Parts: sequence; C-alpha cells; structure tokens
Amino acid sequence: MVQAATTVGGYLQSLPNDRRVAMARVCSMIRRSARGVRESMRFGLAFYEMDGPLFAVVSQEKALTLYFAEQDVVNEFADQIPLLDVDHCRIAFSDLNCLPLDQVEKLVRASLSKRRERDAGSAPSQDDLLELWGVKEEALAVAPPIVRINMTDDETNENAN
Repeated sequence: MVQAATTVGGYLQSLPNDRRVAMARVCSMIRRSARGVRESMRFGLAFYEMDGPLFAVVSQEKALTLYFAEQDVVNEFADQIPLLDVDHCRIAFSDLNCLPLDQVEKLVRASLSKRRERDAGSAPSQDDLLELWGVKEEALAVAPPIVRINMTDDETNENAN
C-alpha cells in the first residue's frame, strides 16, 4: 500500500476505518510506552526514533506490521508473543484482537530501555534495519503527488475550437 502522507496522523487518516482503529491503538501504545521517541513518516512507514529508528509501523495489503530495532530484546520475548517473527524482528497481524497488546507493550518498553543503555552511535542504521526487516525501499516509495489542473468553461470552449 503506497501512502503519500507526510505525518503519522495523515497516514492514519488515509487508512480504511478498521485498519485506522487498529493502527491508531498500536501507535498510541508506542507513544505512551516509549516517551521521548520522535515520530516521522519515511518510505510509507511510521517511524519511532531515539538515536536512530527504534520502531516502525505499516499497514500492508494483507496485514498490519510492527517492526522492532532491538534484536536482543526481541529474542527475549520469542516465547511470550506467538506472532513474533524473531528472524525479521516484526509482528504481523491482521486483527487487533490477535495481538497481545500487554506483551507487546512490555517489548516496546524493554526496547526503549535497551536503546537508552546503548552508546549514541551504536544503534543500528536505517539501512541495516530495512534489510533486517526485509523491507525494500522501492516497494515502500511514496507515490508522487497527483496534480490536477482545473480549466474554467471559457478555457474548455477555447480549446475545443
């Protein structure tokens, strides 16, 4: 799903109602649990950053996906969250009811704690994370804006002659 939104709020507004509600709950949980992270949109992903990307959220064709940057922390939660893909540090879910939000919130908080313990330059880069997550930049490229030129009736009649 290619999004042209430049803010997370705009991104959420562009989603169908059922996905908007689920994504808004996940984004809200991240903002509440990971105070101090910065929110931005890049490559059609909602990024949450602290000294580099920490989380990313996206609504794709068949699932909603939450990505994590702290691989060590993800490994610790492998047994607690059934939908957790440890190899790609992500949780893909089609329905919010399938997502154990209380466990995911613990994972978010543990990831934030781990990031705060790191030296400023030792966090994984955006390129490293996109590779880990299996995300292709080209697939998430934002579509160019649609430009429409409205012609008045006088211009339309003039062009018809």
